[in-house]
Amino acid sequence: MQNLLHLLAAISLLVWATHKVRTGVMHVFGANLRSLLAGGTRNRFTAALSGMGVTAVVQSSTATALMASAFVGQGLLRLSAALAVMRGADVGTALMAVLFSLDMSWLWPLCIFIGVLLFVARKNERPGHVGRILIGLGLMLLALRLVVQSTTPLLQADAVRMLLASVGSDLGLQLLVGAVFAVLAYSSLAVVLLIATMAASGAIPLDVAFGLTLGANIGSGLVAALTTASSDVQVRHVTVGNLLFKILGVLMALPLLGPWIAYAQPMTTEPGHAVVILHLVFNLFNSVCFIGWTGKVAGWMQQWMPTPQDSPAAGWQRPHCCPPRRWPCPVRYARPCTRRTSSKAC
Repeated sequence: MQNLLHLLAAISLLVWATHKVRTGVMHVFGANLRSLLAGGTRNRFTAALSGMGVTAVVQSSTATALMASAFVGQGLLRLSAALAVMRGADVGTALMAVLFSLDMSWLWPLCIFIGVLLFVARKNERPGHVGRILIGLGLMLLALRLVVQSTTPLLQADAVRMLLASVGSDLGLQLLVGAVFAVLAYSSLAVVLLIATMAASGAIPLDVAFGLTLGANIGSGLVAALTTASSDVQVRHVTVGNLLFKILGVLMALPLLGPWIAYAQPMTTEPGHAVVILHLVFNLFNSVCFIGWTGKVAGWMQQWMPTPQDSPAAGWQRPHCCPPRRWPCPVRYARPCTRRTSSKAC
């Protein structure tokens, strides 16, 4: 019982530390990140790169999805561009998972020490928020070590072995459990790191870890969709479209999972690294395959969930008077401006 409490405490610390990093980054770089996200959407590829960069900083594709959907709801961003942003956002969070899976046992004490000094000295100023970020990073690395220490004694229990055996025999159950974990943790990054850590410690077989990882990807899209469930229709277009991309990607990846397991198990000495590499390869595969489908899926979303005509997004068009460098223009009216309209009207 005590070991189970230690494991639950370690998982809670990992989720809380991820949240602290995200809030600290938004305090320090929030305005710049929003400008990067809104300004880097000239085409679908630059939109994907901007989404990748923002997500790598905030360490949450859900936060990027909420920002992009808010811009679409305000009429500042096209739906197809927002969906392209999310293609890059998934790659960004996968890259961060690979980074955190490396051996950084020397880093967490340094991050916590420097972070506490900055936070105590300048709590409500920019150095204090930077200290909050460092504390969160240090606690994330510490939580991963605690997860390893807590899962080792639990593996000796017969009930745990029976539970893992039942999950390992059903791929659908693995996807469901991974999705539920991501929804409860509100972070696919934390769940993927947890799965990688448990696979590295031998708590779960590699094939089970792969199934849970694919389920966590679906769960990350489901989190954003549930968060915006009561929002305007044009806001939900982004999150539901992103969830559709994830489900289609998992369906395409399932037939390839068997050959990947057969190839990865002999080549990988560290099961934890194999999990985060699968997570990265899956998101790269998903983004490359569907980057050209953003316009089509945007059309599907608008057909399935029609946008009210009085919303800002319904009358959104590219004004002729807006300079290309300032695209997209913050349009607040239904009619498009003409070439004779002054630039101040945009």
